[in-house]
Amino acid sequence: MLDSLIQKFAESFVVVGVIFQYFIYWGPFVLGFLLWNMWRDFLLKKWLSNMNWILLEVKLPKDIKKTPLAMELMLNSLYQTSGGPWTDKLFKGRTQDWFSLEIVSIEGSIHFFIRVRDFYKNFVESQIYAQYPSAEIYESADYARRINYKGDESQWQPWGLEYRLAGPDPLPIATYVDFGMNKGGVKDEEQIDPLTTILEMMGTCGKGEQIWLQIGVKASGKRFKKPGSSFGKQDWVAEGEKMINEINTKYKSATGGTEVGDLGMTASDKAKIQAITRNISKIGFDCGIRGFYWVNKKQASFDVSKVKGLVGMFIPFKLDSYNEIKIARATDFDFPWEDFMNIRVQHEKRNMFDAYKRRSFFFAPHKRKPFVLNAEELATIYHFPGMVAETPTFGRIESRKGEPPTNLPI
Repeated sequence: MLDSLIQKFAESFVVVGVIFQYFIYWGPFVLGFLLWNMWRDFLLKKWLSNMNWILLEVKLPKDIKKTPLAMELMLNSLYQTSGGPWTDKLFKGRTQDWFSLEIVSIEGSIHFFIRVRDFYKNFVESQIYAQYPSAEIYESADYARRINYKGDESQWQPWGLEYRLAGPDPLPIATYVDFGMNKGGVKDEEQIDPLTTILEMMGTCGKGEQIWLQIGVKASGKRFKKPGSSFGKQDWVAEGEKMINEINTKYKSATGGTEVGDLGMTASDKAKIQAITRNISKIGFDCGIRGFYWVNKKQASFDVSKVKGLVGMFIPFKLDSYNEIKIARATDFDFPWEDFMNIRVQHEKRNMFDAYKRRSFFFAPHKRKPFVLNAEELATIYHFPGMVAETPTFGRIESRKGEPPTNLPI
């Protein structure tokens, strides 16, 4: 018995000794890796905390007749790929710049905002004026900071959600081109703008109600797995080309490796190839979309139809053989046993509200997996509507401003 105990003790001692040897050898590397990550995280938070942001509100006249192409050209200017020298990224925590495009309904009054870093203010304003000369741009206070919500719901009752693409990123959603909005000479009453369905829904907010929509954008990078590589990454253009090759390969395999023309493909696959080809021909943005419905419980009752409106907000941008923007997560749970005494749901609401205020999508503290929309897709879901949008609560400028005549007496 004693010999058995001694033998087990000796075996345990040998095991401990082996573990200790591995720790002595690998411990410094593991510890160094952890400390480096902690230091990088500290630098990132410090960099983000020192950023100065400005919220710009854009107002337009009633007689604007610009198509979403004008917004697409403006959005192209937001394609900022540079994150500074690599030394700043490594030793200062510098990040790639991003922007936030926002549509907000405050008690039915609809506002268009663009959130930018302070040194982009003049640049973004000049790009807007270049496409919309009659626009008026104001520096606005942050509407999201006006609500003091900490999860108690004594005054405000929120419901939030985040969106994702249902299919692969290179497969596009239906854009303004598909709705014929790029054609000139079309009468206002004959135009179809799917954005008007969003504006009409948001315009139904009454006293004590608010709906927020936030679209975070930054230049897309290489984050898709490269075929045949363990660690290599490729951009979304290469990902789209891979999808096209996969469709062609499917038909080549079915015919013994011979080339297949358009006649050998289904209409759906031909439409996919055409859509992907057109989509990846334009610059792409990493995006994150987040929405919120707010109710001041002292002024209004919670309206479930507004929640359903947020969930199905992007249904008008779905066509056959195209992609779709769907709900990714929300501040509720399907079954009561998933959240005992509403503890988790309150945490989710506080967390998503904090993410919204920070406009945090791509970096800490609320990093999310982005998806790619190109400039044409972005301009479809975020553009300044023309006269086709008759939403009465959409604030517009009463008249177009003009320059004074040059021959006025001084």
